[in-house]
Amino acid sequence: MKSLHDSKMEFMYNQSPMHGTFIVLEGPDGAGTSLHAKLLAERLEQAGKKVLRTAEPTEGPIGAWIREILRGREVMPASALQMLFTADRAWHVERVIRPALLEGTVVVSDRYSLSTVAYGTVQGLDQQWLKDANKGFPQPDCVILTLPTLDVCLERLGRREERDIFEQKEVQEKLHDVYLDLAAHDPSLAVIDTDGEKQAVADDVWEAVQDAIGS
Repeated sequence: MKSLHDSKMEFMYNQSPMHGTFIVLEGPDGAGTSLHAKLLAERLEQAGKKVLRTAEPTEGPIGAWIREILRGREVMPASALQMLFTADRAWHVERVIRPALLEGTVVVSDRYSLSTVAYGTVQGLDQQWLKDANKGFPQPDCVILTLPTLDVCLERLGRREERDIFEQKEVQEKLHDVYLDLAAHDPSLAVIDTDGEKQAVADDVWEAVQDAIGS
C-alpha cells in the first residue's frame, strides 16, 4: 500500500476555453480576504463587469461538513480534512466556477487551492503532495495574497466571538510563516499588505488585477 506522501489524488478537467477571468484572494485568518473579495467584486460591477463572488469552503454539501469540523464539532485527521477541502473544490469548480467562466464572468473567490497548500503544510502534510492533489483544477488568472503583519492578524482574530480550529495563536504563527515562504517562491502571487486603511488597500488590490481583467 502506498503511503500518504507517495500517493497522488488529482482532479482533472476539460480544458476547453473559458472566456471569463478568475481572481482569487488568499491569506491567513484575519488578513482581510473576505472584505477585499467583497470590495473588489463591487468595484468590478461598478466598472460594468459581470461578476460572481464566491468562497471556500462552499455552501455545498461537502463545504457544510467542513464548517462543522472547523467549529470543532467533529475530529478529522489532517489528511482527510484537506482532501475534504479538495473535494469541496471539485464541487465548486463544476457547479460554480467553471460555468461562470464559460459565460465570460469575472469570478472572485475568497480562497482556493493555495489555502489547502498553506493550511495542510501547517498541519504537517507534505507540501508537494498537497500541490499535486490540486494541480488539475483551473488555475486563477490572478492570485492576490493578502498578508498583513502577524500582530495585525492576531489582533483582528481577537475581536471575533467565535474561532475555528485554525484560529489559534500557535497555528497562526506557523501559517504566517508558510505564506511568507510561499510568496518568496512564487513571483506570480500579488502580495498586498493589508495593515493599512481599507480604501487604500482596496486600491492596491484593484491595481493588482488590472492585467488580468484587461483594463
